[in-house]
Amino acid sequence: MQIRPYRPDDAPAIAELSIAAWAPVFQSFEQVLGTGIFLRLYPDWQAAQRNVVLDYCSRESTSTWVAEIDGMLAGFIVYSCNMETLEGEVELLAVHPDAQNAGTGTALNEFALARMKENGMTLAAVATGGDPGHAPARRSYEKAGYTPFPQVRYYKLL
Repeated sequence: MQIRPYRPDDAPAIAELSIAAWAPVFQSFEQVLGTGIFLRLYPDWQAAQRNVVLDYCSRESTSTWVAEIDGMLAGFIVYSCNMETLEGEVELLAVHPDAQNAGTGTALNEFALARMKENGMTLAAVATGGDPGHAPARRSYEKAGYTPFPQVRYYKLL
């Protein structure tokens, strides 16, 4: 596996990878929330997800790195460093389904944490969901040494 800097020509592949990687998450959202709330919050989750990913990857305030395995884009990580608070944050992390459970997410996490530390960060943070679809993400973050802090958010259709 090679981890390298993001290039603008990676954008289409990263957008499609994110859709494949997060499809189980959005399926889980619909199961947990019910179809009515899910459709209210995510009427076109694929388009919204593409826009979010491309936005984060193009920000000057973030660093984006991609993992390649045998020339295939296997995953990516986007993180930021706040020089005032000395806190780094993983903004996005996705691994293609074909590369999951092979250490790609762990390698990207470790890479980003090392870069944060090199940049003087003294604390790293990441947020993820508590639903079943986010279980692999939680395992990856805990494997990287993050301490979970439970939080609950409620929704109700009116």
